[in-house]
Amino acid sequence: MNNELFRFILVGIFNTILGVSTMFCFYNFFGLGYWGSSALSYTFGSIISFFLNKSFTFKNNDSYVSTSIKFAVNIGVCYFVAYLIAKPFVRFLLSSIGYSFSSKMIEQIAMLVGMVIFTGLNFIGQKVFVFNKEDHIYEE
Repeated sequence: MNNELFRFILVGIFNTILGVSTMFCFYNFFGLGYWGSSALSYTFGSIISFFLNKSFTFKNNDSYVSTSIKFAVNIGVCYFVAYLIAKPFVRFLLSSIGYSFSSKMIEQIAMLVGMVIFTGLNFIGQKVFVFNKEDHIYEE
């Protein structure tokens, strides 16, 4: 588990750099908004993440078809849960401590909070649901 978590974090660092760059680029330069920017960023990052996590993180030998379907379901559920929670949470948190920010700033802070929530949910989902098969190749 510790090796998988470490490898997941390495893949996550790479994906975070890619994801943050594309998400804020889509949001600030292309005006795609909260949902459009985050969804496009996660689509690109998820494709890369699937291949890296299947082969490098979890060393999974299951078929690409079955794991890609489970991976897509996991990503979709984690994405929607994380980003549905993030925006109202940030709005509530900032208003409860007396800060007033523009909607644009709240959305950008919520995108960062959503990434944190997503990461935790995604690791659990990949570990338990997507790549949890008995024919893993484990490193000891």
